[in-house]
Amino acid sequence: MKFPKTYTLKDIASLINCNFIGPENYPVLGMNEIHVVEPGDIVFVDHPKYYDKALKSAASIILINKEVDCPDGKALLISSDPFRDFNKLTNFFKPFKASNTAISNSAIIGLGTIIQPNCFIGNNVIIGKNCIIHANVVINDDAVIGDNVIIQSGTVLGGNAFYYKNRPEGFDQLLSGGRVVIENNVHIGVSCTIDKGVTGDTTIGEGSKLDNQIQIGHDTIIGKKCLIASQTGIAGCCIIEDEVTLWGQVGTNSGITIGKKAVIMGQTGVTKSVAGGKSYFGTPIEESRNKLKEFALLRRLPSILEELKKN
Repeated sequence: MKFPKTYTLKDIASLINCNFIGPENYPVLGMNEIHVVEPGDIVFVDHPKYYDKALKSAASIILINKEVDCPDGKALLISSDPFRDFNKLTNFFKPFKASNTAISNSAIIGLGTIIQPNCFIGNNVIIGKNCIIHANVVINDDAVIGDNVIIQSGTVLGGNAFYYKNRPEGFDQLLSGGRVVIENNVHIGVSCTIDKGVTGDTTIGEGSKLDNQIQIGHDTIIGKKCLIASQTGIAGCCIIEDEVTLWGQVGTNSGITIGKKAVIMGQTGVTKSVAGGKSYFGTPIEESRNKLKEFALLRRLPSILEELKKN
């Protein structure tokens, strides 16, 4: 998430009422999670296990719960609760805006696009040319949709990320201020849910086709010309490269990568990253030819045991 203007380190520290290390006029351009940070961004970290990763990341400003040595050329925001203060910043720069119309006045809808009845189009949504948005679709704030996109009924774009911190009093949600980006010539089936990024984009690449009842988590990137079948669930922060096929009821762990032109057979649990150009099956995931060989050997097991008894 980039800020509408450049802020200073002192400005940001004042917003969240914390101390800082670095020049008070140090420029702050935005805020992002660790996997999408760029120079000028704030990243938060609240566990010693991840201090080093955050301090060595591309982020220029680290929102951290311990005073540590500040890396050269960077700045620190010292907070007793970085998770809480990251939420404060999200709420300041991307506050929830209630709507009183079905289609926001700030939405931009391209020539030839059809919006069927009972749709909700949120603030600052951009929809390209010659799209068909079927009845009862929800497109929440800031989504960007390309040309020739078809979205079937009941689909929701831009729900909040499923991202919580476990506190003694209950679960605390990390607020989402990112977007959903749907590129040209994408088809999305009935009753799909695509969550927006926490601070970045959840992206569906050009020419990809999604069946009904698919869940895609926050900040996931789906490549170009992918096919995803019904009841597939893709966790947050995944990368699905171009021309991948996911058959029905596939599920993934968060943060995995599926390589270009991989085929994931139905009901597979993608527990780790896998290379492209191969077919996979099972839980835990394996190359399908290896898994099928195992099944063939298992079917032969009774006869093998009988042979061993005879000998």
